Amino acid sequence: METRKLYYEDGHLRSFSATVVGCTKTDTGWQIALDATAFYPEGGGEAADSGVLGGVNVLDVQEKEGQILHLCDGPLEVGQTVTGEIDWAKRFDLMQQHTGEHIISGLLYDKFGYMNTGFHVGTDRMEVDFDGPVSWADLMEVERKANEAVWANIPLECWIPSPEELPNIFYRTKRELPWPVRIVRIPGYDTCACCGIHVKTTGEVGLIKILSCTALRGGVRLEMVCGSRAYGHIAAIFEENRKVSQAFSAPMHATGEAAQRMNEVLAAEKSRAVGLQNQILESVAQSYVNRGNVIHFEPGLDGSALRALADKIAEVCGGLAAVFSGEDGNYAYCLAQRDGDLRELNKAMTAALNGRGGGKPQFQQGCVHATRDEITAFWK
Repeated sequence: METRKLYYEDGHLRSFSATVVGCTKTDTGWQIALDATAFYPEGGGEAADSGVLGGVNVLDVQEKEGQILHLCDGPLEVGQTVTGEIDWAKRFDLMQQHTGEHIISGLLYDKFGYMNTGFHVGTDRMEVDFDGPVSWADLMEVERKANEAVWANIPLECWIPSPEELPNIFYRTKRELPWPVRIVRIPGYDTCACCGIHVKTTGEVGLIKILSCTALRGGVRLEMVCGSRAYGHIAAIFEENRKVSQAFSAPMHATGEAAQRMNEVLAAEKSRAVGLQNQILESVAQSYVNRGNVIHFEPGLDGSALRALADKIAEVCGGLAAVFSGEDGNYAYCLAQRDGDLRELNKAMTAALNGRGGGKPQFQQGCVHATRDEITAFWK
């Protein structure tokens, strides 16, 4: 028995009454069939509705051969009349996303002839794939026009044309479809074959925002948000930018310029700090001229500075330079020598000091898990 699809008759229907015509126990719950339903089944890139049906929770909704099957967490008696309550916040959010996607897809098709080849609504944003490349500048122009469609508050038209009428209707589709075909039209923007449910007017979409565009198999994948998701996304970004504005003491419309200036200042300070550090490392190395084998501890060195100091000491000491930086229990090290092979010595040290490392014959580096006294004792 085919289920009457109330969600097509009124996409804004939040509650309804229907008769239970089937209830089957499954591994995941009870599969319940009704004579009519407002619960939309998963399909066309749109998730299934959820809500409450006769006091039990609706976990999933699927369509099979025209019958809508509701997966619930409890049974219902066949023949009884039950009330269904749609999770309206979820439903309206999905309708906003889906209608917004149609507007963007219609505009891209009109401008470039590209087809929408994939559509998925995630928990916080949706992904829409197209079969051709688009520049960011062009996408921003499309986004502007899409929001103009929202502001125009255009009524949507959703219907199933007759077999005679269908061949005379041009509609966007990836492949030829047999009748019956459900058409969703946004006058002036898009006409598409679609089994999903949509808002009544474009104004209900609220806002459309494209978040990103990445290359994908010769085309592009857009990430975008509509409606309440778009508002939440922009509100979060606004709040973060407000914090940046306060940190930089700059107007909110000029935080980018302030960040660029700060990066330039930091780059200059980093360059100065590196210069000063090199002077210090050179001074340390000069204190070991002709000293032979040297073990040296220097706090606060990163990897590049540690390697540089070991190399500088090895250049002037006339022997082996063993340089350590860190704290008791965890030291990074570099061993350097102008001739000879340090690999066996390094292997012996890491075995004795619970470490690991390697490198070239005359330059070994790694880390040891030992105290300063244990390291000094090894070298003595």
